[in-house]
Amino acid sequence: MDDKEKRAAVLQQAEEWGVKFVRFQFTDIFGVLKNVAIPVDQLPKALNNELMFDGSSIEGFVRIEESDMYLRPDPDTFVVFPWRPHEGSVARLICDVYNPDGTPFAGCPRSTLKRVMAEAAEMGFTMNAGPEAEFFLFHTDADGRPTLETQDRAGYFDLTPVDLGEDARRDMVLTLEQMGFEIEASHHEVAPGQHEIDFKYAEALTTADRIATFKFVVRTIAQRHGLHATFMPKPIYGINGSGMHANLSLSKDGKNAFDDPSDELGLSQVAYHFIAGIMAHARALTAVTNPTVNSYKRLVPGYEAPVYIAWSPRNRSPLIRVPAKRGASTRIEVRHPDPSCNPYLALAVLLKAGLDGIKKGLTPPPPTDKNIFAMTPAELKAEGIGVLPGSLEEALAALEQDEVIREALGPHIYERLTLAQKMECEEYRTRVHQWEIDQYLTKF
Repeated sequence: MDDKEKRAAVLQQAEEWGVKFVRFQFTDIFGVLKNVAIPVDQLPKALNNELMFDGSSIEGFVRIEESDMYLRPDPDTFVVFPWRPHEGSVARLICDVYNPDGTPFAGCPRSTLKRVMAEAAEMGFTMNAGPEAEFFLFHTDADGRPTLETQDRAGYFDLTPVDLGEDARRDMVLTLEQMGFEIEASHHEVAPGQHEIDFKYAEALTTADRIATFKFVVRTIAQRHGLHATFMPKPIYGINGSGMHANLSLSKDGKNAFDDPSDELGLSQVAYHFIAGIMAHARALTAVTNPTVNSYKRLVPGYEAPVYIAWSPRNRSPLIRVPAKRGASTRIEVRHPDPSCNPYLALAVLLKAGLDGIKKGLTPPPPTDKNIFAMTPAELKAEGIGVLPGSLEEALAALEQDEVIREALGPHIYERLTLAQKMECEEYRTRVHQWEIDQYLTKF
């Protein structure tokens, strides 16, 4: 189906569903979903890429004097929101952001991922990705503001009546399925109030679109249950934070490029190079895959989140795990990203790092099958196991030194993203926190 046929199909679906408004969605550089709503009679015009908006009002986009931007909707992303009534329903389209001269906008995260995917395509590869995004469900107070009171006291894979969030999670799954998601698993996670919904892997751009949609749907359905869903990496001290493990594989000529039955571990040389590339750039990657000050409260020993730059086909403490399935399911699981990241940028830099490993023929160190959390500093040093950054400042310093990952982001996004992150670090550094009040107010 060509673009003209796709546009016609969108108009037909909108008429069949009685759509009255269409939301044109895109993310800013931080991954926050934005939208412009139009009445359905403007949809033909918008599908012809004639929808303009003020880019200066979007965080990290452009200056006020260069504010006119165009939204180009992707017809493949058309979907009707199932929580709206059939009559007068609302649909959405995900868009790329373009300059007035018709060129892709350098600050568009979706276009950034497309650019790195094109680089992979030149090498004959397509990346598939499957996320495992965790989130918390919290009660709201009488004014509707979120609290830190969890919805339950359940644990990993617990069921009702302990898991009081199951009703909300079930509605999220049903809604996502109505929107075309293939849900593979849905369960309670380790921490009280913590949940996970996994959906089937897809080509990287589709997966990034789905992550953005997933977060939007989860928060919407939670609100309808009187709850607040948060993808904040570490909302509560002393319990597990929320991660977004990324299952990645490459395909070439329709076959899984990571699979090699003749290898001892069933992995191809491409897979080993890809693993080595991610390990080589791991410290710089964290500035994008773990982009907030709070992200580094999760990346500490003792709470299942990876801290050490190692890989293993057997245990879950290293940065990269290789799940047991082989054949078409051969993949790696990168365990340090968290769900506060921009999914387009996160997948772009992970792909770029892996491609760099392939281009340079990098070889990973031997796999680490011990529990890394139990190893002494001397043992870690002896095995050459590095450590992820302990703070956003450290991650930004690593990114500044990593030309490959900076190139993946492009100068526009790199400069604006890191400027905003440095401002966040400075504000956090100078703010007085409750811990300091509790620790020092009566002591001195």
